[in-house]
Amino acid sequence: MSKEQNIKKEISGANEESEHPEEKDIPAEDREEIQEDKEDLKQLLAEANDKYVRLYADFLNYKKIADRNKEELLKYANEEIISDILTVIDHLELALHHSSEGETSSSLAEGVNLTLKELKNVLEKHGLVTIDALGKTFNPAVHHAMSQIESEDVEENTIVEEFRKGYMLKERVLRAAMVGVSVKPVHADENNNNNTQ
Repeated sequence: MSKEQNIKKEISGANEESEHPEEKDIPAEDREEIQEDKEDLKQLLAEANDKYVRLYADFLNYKKIADRNKEELLKYANEEIISDILTVIDHLELALHHSSEGETSSSLAEGVNLTLKELKNVLEKHGLVTIDALGKTFNPAVHHAMSQIESEDVEENTIVEEFRKGYMLKERVLRAAMVGVSVKPVHADENNNNNTQ
């Protein structure tokens, strides 16, 4: 054995002795107690590690939820003001409707129409979408049924009249469309019942 190998062996032996005192020097009772303390410490360490992992996972979930809420808040920040402006749109559309029936000046009607188009364009840039209703199948998520209208010509649950336009802001319903929905005439049902009896 070379001199270097002897020195390395002595150093590693000294390190082992300093890390693990010889068990012969420790009484048997103390060895059991030390072993129990080691087990307790391992268990406490495992519990602390588990708590840390759970707490970190909870923090990441909270962060995701907070980011999603912030994104949602920014996405629909204009909802209240756009909702208030819908009344202005309703009044402008009503003015156009009445001007086409009456003898109002065509230049005034044209000005109101241009104002209405410009207002709608601005709101569309911010995510406002008109809900199509006439001729569509009734959908309670975006339509509000105000009446049932008997009709043999149209399939049942089809929207045949629109009382007030509905609007969505991006993917959220801002105001449901108020509509009249078709139903089969009552006399047709009575005739069917009489024929079956």
